[in-house]
Amino acid sequence: MRFDGKTVLITGAGKGIGRETARLMAARGASVVAVSRTESDLDSLAAEIGCATVAVDLADADAARVAALRGLPADYLVNCAGINVLQPFVDVTVEAFDLVHAVNTRAAMIFAQEFARSRIGLGGGGAIVNVSSLSSFIGFDDHASYCASKGALDAMSRVMTNELGSHGIRVNCINPIVTMTELAARAWSDPAKSEPVLRRIPISRFAETIDIAEVIAFLLSDAAVMMNGLSISLDGGFLVR
Repeated sequence: MRFDGKTVLITGAGKGIGRETARLMAARGASVVAVSRTESDLDSLAAEIGCATVAVDLADADAARVAALRGLPADYLVNCAGINVLQPFVDVTVEAFDLVHAVNTRAAMIFAQEFARSRIGLGGGGAIVNVSSLSSFIGFDDHASYCASKGALDAMSRVMTNELGSHGIRVNCINPIVTMTELAARAWSDPAKSEPVLRRIPISRFAETIDIAEVIAFLLSDAAVMMNGLSISLDGGFLVR
C-alpha cells in the first residue's frame, strides 16, 4: 500500500499509536500533518519524518477547530488523540468525565466535521479512521469516563458513515485491546489488573503500536473500499473467550 501524493491528518500524533501511524504513513509516501498537544513531541517527529505540525490542546473546542482547519486539506483523517482519567465509578467527577469526552469524542467530531466539509467542497472521497477502544465493548474497572467516551465515538462514527457515504467518504472505527503506549502503561502496570486480561487473549500479549498502525493504513487504502461503518476489534482474540 502506497500513499504517494496523498496527505493524512493525524491527531494524537506525538505519542503512541498516532506517532507510529505517522511514521508508517510517511514511510509509504504520504505527507503527514501531525497534531499533538506537546510541542517537543511534534518537533522530534518532524525531525524524524519531515511532517507538518500543529500544536493544540484538544480539550479546547475552539482551538481544536482552528487546528483542524490549519491541517486541511487532506485526503485522510485519523482521529487518534485520547486521554484517560482512572476513577472508580462512584468517584467519577464531572470534571474528569467532561475532560475525557472533550478530547476523546468532541475533538474527533470537530476534526471530522471540518475534514468532511473540506472533502465535500473538493468533490468528495477520502477516508476517516477513528481510533476507539475495546473499552467501547467491555466495562473495565476504573474506566467509566473512558469507556463512555469510546462508546460514544463508535456511535457517532456510524452516523458519520450514513451521512458521509454519499460523498464517497468512508468512516471506520478500530477498537484495540490494551496497546503498549505510555497511557496504557499507567493504566495497566499492575499485574493484578493486567494478568487476568492477558489470560483471556489467545495470543498471550497486548498489542504493540505497529500492530494497530498497520490496520489503520489498510483501512485508509483503496484495498479497503468496501469496509465502511465498522467497529473492528483488534484484540488478539480476547472477545472469543
